[in-house]
This record gives sequence, structure tokens and C-alpha cells, in this order.
Amino acid sequence: MENMENKAHDIVINYIEEHLDKSDNPTEFSVYTVWKCKALQNWKFLISSSLYDGMYYELTYNGDKKEWYLDAYKKFENRCISEVNHD
Repeated sequence: MENMENKAHDIVINYIEEHLDKSDNPTEFSVYTVWKCKALQNWKFLISSSLYDGMYYELTYNGDKKEWYLDAYKKFENRCISEVNHD
């Protein structure tokens, strides 16, 4: 399990490094797993980084095909929606 998580982290680190602005000074950052799940031979990871860019990454490992899929998302907003009591 740890090996799969390390591989997922490596994929995200490589993706981030490919997409950092080349005109900026090199930026140190770390990545961490927010959530993970294994179902049969498949894995799903939600990963974020220490960068202040609002990005998070979803990695899926297809165990049948031995393939990784990466989705990169940008968080645009975080709202609190209060429940209204209609008694």
C-alpha cells in the first residue's frame, strides 16, 4: 500500500514541477494524501500540496490495465452553507 501511495505522490510531484512557472524562482513544496481507497485491484487517491495555488489532484490506478489516471482540479471557493431548521 505504501508503495502505491509513494507512486501517486511521485506522479503529482512530477505534474506540479512540469506546470510551475519557469520564470519564477524554484519553489520547494510537499504533497500529502487527503484521502485514499482501495477496491479490488484499483486505487483512488486525493492529493494536495503545500503550494498556495488551490489545486488538488485525483489519481486513479486501474489494476486491470496497470494504468494511472490523473485529474487536476482548482478550488475556486469554499463556502459554509448553514442548514435551516423548518420546524
